[in-house]
Amino acid sequence: MNASPTSSMLRALPAEHGERLMHIAREVSFPMGTRLFEEGRRADRFWIVRTGTVALDMRVPGRRPAVIETVGHNELVGWSWLFGPHTWHLGAEATSPVRAYEFDAEVVRAMCRADPALGMAVSQWAGDTVARRLRSARTRLLDMYAPYGSGSLR
Repeated sequence: MNASPTSSMLRALPAEHGERLMHIAREVSFPMGTRLFEEGRRADRFWIVRTGTVALDMRVPGRRPAVIETVGHNELVGWSWLFGPHTWHLGAEATSPVRAYEFDAEVVRAMCRADPALGMAVSQWAGDTVARRLRSARTRLLDMYAPYGSGSLR
């Protein structure tokens, strides 16, 4: 399987680890409106978006799911597969036609257990993604609910 040399995963991981992961990747497509996963269900795969966009959302009682973030080209969709109990923390829906690389979580976790260097690199990559998204969510929440937005009072 040939991967885009600009893929975020391939930039984030040492070359040999990225190549090993791309060897097990599967190309998939999702029409607009397809639910990739649902909050609370088993997290058994993840994706790198090649084209299109995916909305990450959260259930809100009595309302439509609230979109937390939209991800696109070269971005990771799904990190719950890496951290126990391996259930989705959010939901995800294709907001346009999506082409992506799909990875089987159990296969990747087994590869990570067998090769601690790979495991550390994948954990760091996923952790960096989670941290970046949490910072982004924090800024959006401050903009929405704080008296002065996300700006500093200094």
